[in-house]
Amino acid sequence: MERWTRREDERLLTGKGRYVADIRVPGCLDAAFVRSKLAHGSLRSVDCAAARDVPGVVGAWSAADLPDLPPVPHTLLARLSTQEAVAGREWPALVKDRVRYPGEALAVVLGEDRYRAEDGAAEVTAVIDPLPAVVTPSAALDDSVRLFDGLSNTALLGEAGAPVDPAVWQDAAAVAEATYRQQLLMPSPMECRTILAVPEGDRLTVWSGHQMPHRLRRELAALLGWSADRVRVVVPDTGGAFGSKSAAFPEFVVVAYLAVTLGRPVRWIEDRLESMLVATRGRGQDQTVRLAADAEGRLLAYELTINADVGAYPHLGVGLPMQTAWMAPGAYTTPHVHATLRSVLTNTMVTYPYRGAGRPEAAIAIERTMDLLARRLGIDPVELRRRNFIPPDAFPYDTPTGRRYDSGNYAAALDLALETVGYDKWRAEQARRRGDPDALPLGIGVSCYVERSGGEPGGLHEFGSLEVHEDGTVTARCGAAPSGQGHETVFPALVAKALGIPEARVRLVEGDTDEQPEGLGSFASRSAQVDGAMFQQAARLLVEQARERAARLWDLPADEVAWADGAVHATSGGPAVLGLAELVGATGPLRVETRYEAGMAFPFGAHVAVTEVDPDLGTVNVLRLVAVDDCGVVLDPTVVHGQAYGSAVQGIGQALYEGMTFDADGVPHLANGFLDYLLPTYTEIPPIEIKDTCTPSPGTPLGAKGAGESGCIGTPAAIVNAVADALRVADPDLLQMPLTPDSVWRAARAPKHEEGVR
Repeated sequence: MERWTRREDERLLTGKGRYVADIRVPGCLDAAFVRSKLAHGSLRSVDCAAARDVPGVVGAWSAADLPDLPPVPHTLLARLSTQEAVAGREWPALVKDRVRYPGEALAVVLGEDRYRAEDGAAEVTAVIDPLPAVVTPSAALDDSVRLFDGLSNTALLGEAGAPVDPAVWQDAAAVAEATYRQQLLMPSPMECRTILAVPEGDRLTVWSGHQMPHRLRRELAALLGWSADRVRVVVPDTGGAFGSKSAAFPEFVVVAYLAVTLGRPVRWIEDRLESMLVATRGRGQDQTVRLAADAEGRLLAYELTINADVGAYPHLGVGLPMQTAWMAPGAYTTPHVHATLRSVLTNTMVTYPYRGAGRPEAAIAIERTMDLLARRLGIDPVELRRRNFIPPDAFPYDTPTGRRYDSGNYAAALDLALETVGYDKWRAEQARRRGDPDALPLGIGVSCYVERSGGEPGGLHEFGSLEVHEDGTVTARCGAAPSGQGHETVFPALVAKALGIPEARVRLVEGDTDEQPEGLGSFASRSAQVDGAMFQQAARLLVEQARERAARLWDLPADEVAWADGAVHATSGGPAVLGLAELVGATGPLRVETRYEAGMAFPFGAHVAVTEVDPDLGTVNVLRLVAVDDCGVVLDPTVVHGQAYGSAVQGIGQALYEGMTFDADGVPHLANGFLDYLLPTYTEIPPIEIKDTCTPSPGTPLGAKGAGESGCIGTPAAIVNAVADALRVADPDLLQMPLTPDSVWRAARAPKHEEGVR
């Protein structure tokens, strides 16, 4: 565990970062999209004639004007989706006949700058016949309103585990049942989506703040009918992503197509209100659960039924509920687990991976239900968890839903979290307040989670290279693309440590498909686990090649040449030593390329929240939040703790503030921006204490697991459990996220669970 000086901070914090919006290309046109104000309707006509007469407008087009405009590409990615779900439900880049979500693009206007393009867009008129809209899975499931004629709104069915014998439920000492709504969220990165497409001869260079540049290159080349080597994708500085920047979106298709068609650079910079209306959504599940235990509190069976809102078009998000199904058992040795899912189309923007991507939904369901079951049994919720944890000596552990957990010590994480927060002290304070009619209710909530990092089988590899130059400096290349993870600091430091050279002598190159022709990208908390291990492997290959070269140069057996402190040493026959620069000067360029494949990893942790609730106002004050996470071997504690802190704040957002709401016609309430969609600000962030335990992953030589999504997964259930504990709510349906003052006020007036039972 080392603390390295962050290279990127000075540039980014002093305003010297270079984002897509900062790139100036002569003759560049700006795109503005004309968007539907309806959530659902039949498109009769789009008239762009008046827009073309606006000064400074270069062109305006609807789908009818661009008959060869290809649809939005859909990529099957590592078991998370199926082509069958997409067949007949293709996503048009511009609406052709049916509007299916609010803000769907009807036309595009190109102007000499964004102002003129917006002026032109204001002159475009469209005629749309309204249709009823459905914005929740429950409303869409009966198919009374179909998004695609002749096709069900259920785009995908799936399951994990085997059905549970009904006798298990009948014979159980206690059964807890509940329904949960995982509300739709907006990822809300600081920088919205961006693309700049620049034609250069027979090639196209695309600049975009993107998580998967090689995927974007592949998809844009395919829609243009080109070979991939004719498209270059470059990712400059990127202001956050959280999963929302890993696709080729409708606007990307239009911009690339028009740039090639017109032979001119075209740019689209999404503004904030536009992003709030049409950028990807996260979460969005309706869940029904059933959890059974014997009289001693040993879990017997768990059922999870998922109706997932995947938006108007089945894209990558259609398979995301499988992540929830696979991770349904959580950290517990439940003998029988069965999860079933339906991915349901609704009149909303598509649901897509958002920090945690299916795992928060699984953790929230099981952790809220564990507290409910503890109340049924009259057992402290902490004790119930301890009785059912997968023990450390059971790993690798095969879950009933088909996951193989690599390593874990769940009790150690929980013990550290409880010790850090002062669990017994808070329980004593809670008891005191319950005896004082004037004291505000206090609650303590626990959430233990286990998640998956790195990706799915088939997507756990990465490509990279190391190249030594004549001056002894090293260029490290990989297929990742950073959006705030600290790659620029951590990867060069890893290479430098492996080679025994100063960090300053290693330069990182990533996010450029010409520099690194193959790659997967940055998603699923894979940077340290996969890319870090890839660089360690590349350094080992470089050392082997250096030793072999020196052996030939010195006419020695390779086993008589050693590597230490960035140089080759002859172990016999004299004091011969060659540094990297001298070796390259004597033997020529030194470069190694590699493809590394990691195993799946399963980070875990325990979060504890202490909340104070004002039952008259419905307000929730989080007094303490402790997050203990185990991501295996921590490579850089500053980076890891920063990721934990940031994701915990997003977890607070889901628990208390964030959520899409819609009017009667299915249009989201977003007219006032972030006044309508609430994010936690500095004043809402409680004291957060971050700690970690270390259980190395056996699936990578670094022992590292993913660290980027812990707070989104562990924090929400801890906070909701704490509020339920404070109010002693008998019906879990009364506390659905976000816990707005209205919902908390109503829950405070509902019947309580039995006295003396937590």
